[in-house]
Amino acid sequence: MSFLNLAFPAEAALPFAQSFLGMVAAYVRPALGLGALVTLMMVFKPLILGLAQAAVLLVKPRKSLEQRILAHKFSGKMMLNRMANEYSLSQPSFAAELRNMAARD
Repeated sequence: MSFLNLAFPAEAALPFAQSFLGMVAAYVRPALGLGALVTLMMVFKPLILGLAQAAVLLVKPRKSLEQRILAHKFSGKMMLNRMANEYSLSQPSFAAELRNMAARD
């Protein structure tokens, strides 16, 4: 330890302060970058969601109205047939009526 270390303690602590600030900067820099990324994502969220929806429609286009109506009718008929199969042993007349309803257009 020299006399200059006693006279100028700030200069003696300078290497430690530089390494400490470098370490702090190494931890803070990714956090700031992540914060900037999150901010940009929040600002451009509607644009990002619109692009995602367009990509989904490009891969799997929406069914037409007629196709959706036919699918809904078909699922209703399948439901009536399942119910008829459940009641076929306990209430055969009710099951026959359900099958008759499912056979209609």
